Amino acid sequence: MEDDAPVIYGLEFQARALTAQTAETDAIRFLVGTQSLKFDNQIHIIDFDDENNIINKNVLLHQAGEIWHIGASPADKAVLTTCYNRTSDSRVVSCAAVWRMPSDWETGSHESPDDSAHNPQTLELLCHLDDSAHGNAACVLWEPMGDGKRVISLADNHALLWDLQESSTQAKVSSTATLEGKGQLKFTSGKWSPHHNCSQLATANDTAIRGWDLRTMSQIYCIENAHGQLVRDLDFNPNRQYYLASCGDDCKVKFWDVRNVQEPVKTLEEHSHWVWSVRYNHSHDQLVLTASSDSRLILSNMVSISSEPFGHLVDDDELSEGEDNHQEDKSKEPLKDSVVSTYEEHEDSVYAAEWSSADPWLFASLSYDGRLVINRVPRALKYRILL
Repeated sequence: MEDDAPVIYGLEFQARALTAQTAETDAIRFLVGTQSLKFDNQIHIIDFDDENNIINKNVLLHQAGEIWHIGASPADKAVLTTCYNRTSDSRVVSCAAVWRMPSDWETGSHESPDDSAHNPQTLELLCHLDDSAHGNAACVLWEPMGDGKRVISLADNHALLWDLQESSTQAKVSSTATLEGKGQLKFTSGKWSPHHNCSQLATANDTAIRGWDLRTMSQIYCIENAHGQLVRDLDFNPNRQYYLASCGDDCKVKFWDVRNVQEPVKTLEEHSHWVWSVRYNHSHDQLVLTASSDSRLILSNMVSISSEPFGHLVDDDELSEGEDNHQEDKSKEPLKDSVVSTYEEHEDSVYAAEWSSADPWLFASLSYDGRLVINRVPRALKYRILL
């Protein structure tokens, strides 16, 4: 079988929530949450066997409601968070909770892979991250590279920083930030920065992107009209602390240097409909994935704004101080940005794309019809980056 061929898995339900299992660095594992109004919702644990190019799945029940967002603990591979809808007094409420997978979900599953689907086990509720005073939960963010003890939930116009205690069975709000302004302000998404000792958060609300200092819970920057329409997703460059990517309903993907937010450093206009997800590769930050309602997933090589713009590592200071010197020396011109590949395996809106935590060259994408596709960075590009 061709090494770069996609592997496709169909859930029986609609789905929009996807995450890589961060704490699992040996197995290539993704978690998918379903959206079904009629049936019990499920978490599908997708293990990809890259030697044989096949997917092994396990199913766990998430009876609390349809899943809008899912996040995996960076420290404990059995722990995850979901944001889900439930109906209460004929009103739909968005909630958030921390869950544990049953300890024996892996045992015996591979001898008879159909068992878990017919007779699935149920997730164990560890604690709720709901604070009815703070409205509807949009997403939960784990502290990057953390010990799995701190999460942030974004609910309506509040950002809540939680401490998880007693093996995650208790959650206490340690501090909060509130969006101030006219009208119904609501966070749509956010990203906890892995830089600055994990003391910064970026959030999106409407067309704006804001940066927050988590030590004081105060705003540190604001990009008022970052996109022409709603901002859908954000991601931090893992190797360049001031660089942030955003995408939105104006079909654009933008790259920002948060020290100077007047203009984006770069704008991509490759999608023809809303862009739902943007993700930097964890190891090679020139590789950027974007997923859109145009049913396409695009892999771009954004080498000019990466940590290796000349094919080797440079630091931010060298870049900003040395701008003039680079002009004379043509051999030091940054490499050109390009679209590496457009993936057309989906037939419905692609709501999520994620890089594997275990294999830097592998990624998954999920469309609303429940189709999960696993792809690899083309080999030619992989070797060009490595060699």
